[in-house]
Amino acid sequence: MKRRVSMMVGLSLALAAAATVGGAGAMTATAAPAFTGASDAVVTTMVHDLGLTRAQAQQRLEQQATATALEPAARKAAGSSYGGSWFDPAEGKLVVAVTDARAAKTVARTGAASVAVARTAAQLNSAKTAIDNLARKQKAPAGVSSWGVDLQSNKVVIDVRADAAGDPAVRAFVAGAERGDTAGAVTVKTTTAARPTTLSAGTVGGDPYTSHGIRCSIGFSVRGGFVSAGHCAQAGAAVYGWDGSYVGNFQGGTFPGNDYSWVNVGSGWWTVNVVLGWGTVSDVLVHGSAVAPVGSSICRSGSTSHWHCGTVLGMNETVNYSQGSVYGLTETNVCAEPGDSGGSFISGDQAQGVTSGGYGNCTSGGETWFQPVNPILSAYGLTLQTS
Repeated sequence: MKRRVSMMVGLSLALAAAATVGGAGAMTATAAPAFTGASDAVVTTMVHDLGLTRAQAQQRLEQQATATALEPAARKAAGSSYGGSWFDPAEGKLVVAVTDARAAKTVARTGAASVAVARTAAQLNSAKTAIDNLARKQKAPAGVSSWGVDLQSNKVVIDVRADAAGDPAVRAFVAGAERGDTAGAVTVKTTTAARPTTLSAGTVGGDPYTSHGIRCSIGFSVRGGFVSAGHCAQAGAAVYGWDGSYVGNFQGGTFPGNDYSWVNVGSGWWTVNVVLGWGTVSDVLVHGSAVAPVGSSICRSGSTSHWHCGTVLGMNETVNYSQGSVYGLTETNVCAEPGDSGGSFISGDQAQGVTSGGYGNCTSGGETWFQPVNPILSAYGLTLQTS
């Protein structure tokens, strides 16, 4: 019963796992506040899922907070030479890719490390956008799982299922992507992983939120409601909480293209800045939405698989679901299962995004993508609930 009470108190808390990034908007918490120490919830799960000691987990969170706060200055120092940035867990530092040796010296003065690359982030993003535009004109074939910028390799990687690599439609799509690649950035990687799918599920009694016959997970509380995944939404549909009581209605939702929605909260429910630990760990307070760099540790809370942690693998990726492509997602190696859709991704105490989809499960492992939270706030003019 304790779990249900905490969920009622924090309907905005994530019954999945949420968090990540992107954009400005009504929500202005884009700069990381001073690190005030990690909750026991985050540290405990990092020890379990990442194989760290408690001291190592605490140290990594401190280093990530420093890297997140440093990133804007380091990016500015790199100037037009900027090739992307990520957190290096081995060194505990922010790494900035640059195309100019002189920029490396400027970056070093900020305290970040640097690495020389052939292409700028602008060139990589342009190549990735060209593939997005290709997919909008001709739907990407099912054999193409996803594509996105891989900062460490300085490439745009198209993931193709190994069993479909020879399919004419796949080969034609890849050829079209390569023709539009003026920077020579595009590369193809074959994968034996299953095709990514969204993670909604049929209605299950007692779970945090249900609507029009599906179960999904709450992402984060905002002033007046909560945000979740767009593929969980139906315009104006009523939403019910874990106990079956009426919560509110979908006020907006979009999918595919993007994967976000929001629900107004009333009828005795209210919002708090909490992400559920599901009894596995203590609940986590949300203090902002500063974007964690690639390489950062991140945790997810969901109504099916509860609390799990992993690492941010990539940003601004496109995932090709059967319903259509979704752009601007963040890739992680955190597991998820049906019903976790819409749940919270969080890094430290910073909201990152809401669970979109993935492949695998929390027994054998897999990968999950999330829709960054800041673009959701911006799209609907919402304000994240923080303390």
